Amino acid sequence: MSVIAVGSFLPPPPPYRRIKPRFTTMVSLRSDAVSVAETSSILRKLKEECATPLPVLRQVADAMSADMRAGLAAAHGLPMIPSFVEDLPTGNEKGLFYALDLGGTYFRVLRVQLGGNNERVVATDFDQVSIPPQLMSATCEELFDFIALGLAKLAAKDDGRFNLSPGKKGEIGFTFSFPVRQTSIDSGILVKWTKGFAVSGAAGRDVVACLNEAMERQGLDMRVSALVNDAVATLAGAEYWDNDVAVAIILGTGTNACYVEQIDAIPKLQGHVSSSGKMIISTEWGAFSKRLPSTEFDRAMDAASINPGEQIFEKTISGMYLGEIVRLVLLEMAATGELFGKSIPENLYTPFILGTPDLCAMQQDKSGDLQGVGSLLYDKARVESTFSARKTVLEVCDTIVKRGGSLAGAGIVAILQKMEEDSKGVIFGKRTVVAIDGGLYENYPQYRTYMQDSVKELIGSEKSNNLVIEHSKDGSGIGAALLAATNSMYKHDF
Repeated sequence: MSVIAVGSFLPPPPPYRRIKPRFTTMVSLRSDAVSVAETSSILRKLKEECATPLPVLRQVADAMSADMRAGLAAAHGLPMIPSFVEDLPTGNEKGLFYALDLGGTYFRVLRVQLGGNNERVVATDFDQVSIPPQLMSATCEELFDFIALGLAKLAAKDDGRFNLSPGKKGEIGFTFSFPVRQTSIDSGILVKWTKGFAVSGAAGRDVVACLNEAMERQGLDMRVSALVNDAVATLAGAEYWDNDVAVAIILGTGTNACYVEQIDAIPKLQGHVSSSGKMIISTEWGAFSKRLPSTEFDRAMDAASINPGEQIFEKTISGMYLGEIVRLVLLEMAATGELFGKSIPENLYTPFILGTPDLCAMQQDKSGDLQGVGSLLYDKARVESTFSARKTVLEVCDTIVKRGGSLAGAGIVAILQKMEEDSKGVIFGKRTVVAIDGGLYENYPQYRTYMQDSVKELIGSEKSNNLVIEHSKDGSGIGAALLAATNSMYKHDF
């Protein structure tokens, strides 16, 4: 299993719905011994409720596998959304193709010049733009106009490396990482927003039509050839270079997973004719909720979110939420255990004042007095801390991150064991690659280690020798452009 170097994190997560703080009272004039005991009690209970021993991980993996099968039959369970991606890139693709990637707190627009088998990717160029917070709750037209404008700016850049053949339209792979109901490769109805988005007028509409209308308003003569989510695009991008890739995972601000499924194993697509006999399925595993270890802090965070009761797995393992869970724990410790002294730091009441990148930074502090932890707590929340308090903060961070990484590993095994059962032992009997993209996986070494350890513990050392977990950095962007090429109206020219 690969070990990836630490780099910069994704931009901060989207705004959180502000509510009245849950923890507002504090008992005054207690003894230091009582305060320490209460803090220790909170920490002990947290560790017990977040524990992920092998039996718990196995229950989660088995429950998710069962939900996958139910979702493929359209009965219940996970959404298991057909992507209608049936043919993956071959390496023969040629020409200029674009990719738009909307899936979190920023969007990327790329252009890729493909040179066919001998040259593969000739040139790439991209712009990355942070999405203004107000657009995350704006109108459909406002959001898509913003995206189309970004595409127009990149397309207008004069660069001799990129050439669109005369008479051809620009073709786009649109990575749209929110739940959609697809009936073809180039159309999809938005089911609902996730990841903090609440854009009006888009749910129930074809998002490709929304983008097409915005491109028309910008005077762009382009078409969407492939609508995919970031996990599907990551799988395509990784498989372009390595034919053993069978699963792709996104672990960043949000999370999702997809894999290559046999058409005859998808009852809800009965009668569908596939050129390859296969299709990539987007599990939408963020919606999973069974057998997960949970705490009062998870429930408080969920209740305060814009989608209470939904996306529970995502709220337990993804980068948007880990820092917020830690903040709620520290607030409780400050209120009832006087973790930071006789008063509660005012900034600790602010939702998302601690981000997951902050947890990562604190866990990288190797100084003897944990001064880096203290400095970050002060910079972020104006918290004055003792050495003992800083050690407690690190234990809280590690508890939440270990649970998240371990459960992500259980989710990976759930997919692999479902594929293993259907293939009668083929998956674990050969080299199988899981491609992972996202800032959480790339930049948080403790999270990554816990995830990998969980996978190995569940499938055993022997089988894990055939399993490769690879980082596919920015794979979704290139992958979307490749899928635009694979589904191009000019495919006969390759």
